[in-house]
Amino acid sequence: MKIIKSLFYFSNFTLILFYLYPGNIFGCFLYNDCQIQPQLTRDLSIFSSNHLYSFIIVSLLGFISFKNRIKKIFLYLFLMAIFLEIMHIIIPDRSFEVQDLLGNILGVVISLTIIKLFYKKNELIRR
Repeated sequence: MKIIKSLFYFSNFTLILFYLYPGNIFGCFLYNDCQIQPQLTRDLSIFSSNHLYSFIIVSLLGFISFKNRIKKIFLYLFLMAIFLEIMHIIIPDRSFEVQDLLGNILGVVISLTIIKLFYKKNELIRR
């Protein structure tokens, strides 16, 4: 469990770093152009897929690490999802996008749903 908690802290730090960096770190390394953002999959019209995947990973690690404090970690992740996207308003070479914000929030909600279903299933198995 310590490894998962360490992964959560590392992924949380990395996510914050990538969000607050002016430009795109992956674009700088992969394409030698900080303005280009690599896409894992196509965005849907409602949300950004990259943001969705990022927040699903970080949120799952957080919910697993702090399974006794799910409400608190949900609140933290939810507020972080909003705060980081709002920060794009003031960060150079970044811009606030509703699609990105929805991807962030949806990633947290999907992760919470997965964890709740997993815990419920395990509870039924133990009976």
